[in-house]
Amino acid sequence: MSENEMGNKTVVSAEGLRQMEEKLKYMTTVRRAEVAEHLSIARGFGDLSENAEYDEAKDEQAKLEADIVELENALRNVIVIDGDVSTDAVNVGTTVRVLYLDEDEEEEFTIVGARESDPMNNKISNESPIGSAMLGHKAGDVVTVEAPDGAYELKILEISI
Repeated sequence: MSENEMGNKTVVSAEGLRQMEEKLKYMTTVRRAEVAEHLSIARGFGDLSENAEYDEAKDEQAKLEADIVELENALRNVIVIDGDVSTDAVNVGTTVRVLYLDEDEEEEFTIVGARESDPMNNKISNESPIGSAMLGHKAGDVVTVEAPDGAYELKILEISI
């Protein structure tokens, strides 16, 4: 699926979908109850027009509800990448071993959807400079990555799952 076909879709693995569903359940049950309790306690502090605790609790409630709506929308537009990912070319769900040509260093990345990205664990988004530059390329290809600190080249050594 091309990036244009994805549009505003949320690309995740089956594990990512499970995590999103668990987070939504937590937010709509546990967190809503906690925020309601904060509001109840804050109301007890008196005059609501000059009650900083109440204002803070209302802000917390508004943020939680906005986060819930965002997550619900993401779940409505989810594309789950299953284990049937091809290793012919770089795509979401593939693991890619690359060689930075200017540094002669190798690194391995797993390409994931933006919601699952975790650069500290080498899970990079398909929307990141490196991820988007490699999408669709094959092992042996040299790609140019346009990054905020300048362009650089890397060679795709291997694509696996």
